[in-house]
Amino acid sequence: MTTETAATGKTPASPRALARQRRRASVARFWRQYRTHRAGVSGLAALALFALLALAAPLIVGSDVSNVTDAPGSPLQSPSGAFPLGTDQFGRDLLGLVVWGSRVSLLVGLLAAVLSVAIGTLIGVTAGHFRGWYATVMMRITDWFLVMPTLVLAIALATVMSRSLTTIVVAIGVTTWPTTARLVRAQTLAVETRPYIERARALGGGHWHIMSRHVLPNVMPLVLAQTTLIISSAILAEATLAFLGLGDPTVVSWGGLLQDAREAGAVSAGHWWYLVPPGIAIAVVALAFTLCGRAVESVLNPRLGVSR
Repeated sequence: MTTETAATGKTPASPRALARQRRRASVARFWRQYRTHRAGVSGLAALALFALLALAAPLIVGSDVSNVTDAPGSPLQSPSGAFPLGTDQFGRDLLGLVVWGSRVSLLVGLLAAVLSVAIGTLIGVTAGHFRGWYATVMMRITDWFLVMPTLVLAIALATVMSRSLTTIVVAIGVTTWPTTARLVRAQTLAVETRPYIERARALGGGHWHIMSRHVLPNVMPLVLAQTTLIISSAILAEATLAFLGLGDPTVVSWGGLLQDAREAGAVSAGHWWYLVPPGIAIAVVALAFTLCGRAVESVLNPRLGVSR
């Protein structure tokens, strides 16, 4: 037993326990600072509400809400006590469709954002670490994707591939990563100039060790903030592709509801209840993710000076 252990009568904590304590303290510190951003808290509350609705949708509206052959109402009924948001062109309850559509829209947005950030982080970290010809090639490819219209590329991919949710996720993910790649590469270049990277190399640390144990943990705050911002763009992109008729016609999403409303002539006929609810849902969720992303940026990098 050490002198400190003998004096206190306590066994020193293991390295894993100390690491867990540091992580808990870091999370608690992050939450204390995040709570000071009123806009970020409002966005988080809105996201929590939509997530709860999406998870509870089978219990709230039932899985047969999208059934066309057994619709509970008549086509294009205006809002009433029985149907608070009216009905669609098939007589289905629009409130139930909007609630059920949150499942698809949120899921596609999250998966597409994760794919986009994963690709951007991989290219950014490796290009910043290896440099040379590899970095030159990767950055020129990144520049090419940056100058090309993202929506046009996504439409092209969604057109040539089968119409499914997987296609939408891939189309959005592989066209929205360049911004993340550039940000992560810049951060990687800054991290690799620090003294402990040189010490790791001098002690025999290989490329994988340096990137995974030293570089990646230091760029993760940037990746987290970028993910929350990309999710809102991914949800808007999914709604756009579905509105253009490139989504999966067998599933209900907010963009798909707007596409159905356009096909039913809701704009010219003045059936506002067919257009407004899914449009507002898309706008609110996109705004909520943006507010959360800005708050996360401000907490992780106070020098940004994001307004509270």
